[in-house]
Amino acid sequence: MNTPPTLYIEGPAFWTPTLPGWEAARAAFRGEGALADPPAKRPSPQVLAPAERRRAPDTVALALEVAAAAIAGADRNAADVPCVFTSAHGDLSINDYMCSTLAGDPKMLSPTKFHNSVHNAAVGYWTIGTGCMAASNAVSAYGHSFAAGLLEAAVQCAADQTPVLLVGYDAPTVGALTSVTDSRGLLAVALVIAPERTARTVASLDWSLVGDAAGTATAPRSAAAATLKDINPMADALPLFETLAQVPGSADAPIDLPLSAALALRLRLQAAG
Repeated sequence: MNTPPTLYIEGPAFWTPTLPGWEAARAAFRGEGALADPPAKRPSPQVLAPAERRRAPDTVALALEVAAAAIAGADRNAADVPCVFTSAHGDLSINDYMCSTLAGDPKMLSPTKFHNSVHNAAVGYWTIGTGCMAASNAVSAYGHSFAAGLLEAAVQCAADQTPVLLVGYDAPTVGALTSVTDSRGLLAVALVIAPERTARTVASLDWSLVGDAAGTATAPRSAAAATLKDINPMADALPLFETLAQVPGSADAPIDLPLSAALALRLRLQAAG
């Protein structure tokens, strides 16, 4: 197999209630900042009009917050950048509402909540809000969703030689779904993958598929990231963002993200000078 081309990361973005933004997360991962206390309330993405902002579910607000931050950090026009949104579960609170309402009184089902229950709701809001007419994908691979989304974005970037926005997000389980799905909080990440180095490049990215690391995800290194390792499936992204934050000992080590029981995505990052 030929070696995939080196790609370049721009505009890392991060949001969780205890680390609400990339600057807070980067400082905490490096041991130079603390977790927010009290935790931040859900973000209020300015991409949406005020009425839509109020009605949008947590997953949409979360995803659009980091998507806008990544595009701003990459200094790119959102309307021109293809995007991949990935989530293991979509919006679990709406799924719980849909199931309980259908079981109890189907005629009371809210059209708005039904509209927001689809897995591509977040990327739909994003493309409408930004006027993006480029390709947009919504990806899910259950517990391996971040790795699957990153692989999809990297392949698109390499094949089409165009920057691609990657957004990963998940939310807590509520109601009866807690008996089958363990997702404990809000966590979202985003970045832009570019085919060429630019003035906004924060790291180069070498990537490959390996079989010897399947099933074994790289663990977080910092105490701050360790507090998030079980929050939801997007926690698989923590070692990548620790490396972007230049956590001691992370720069030269490979990052393995399982894609299945047989295959993993292996990353090697080199920080921009």
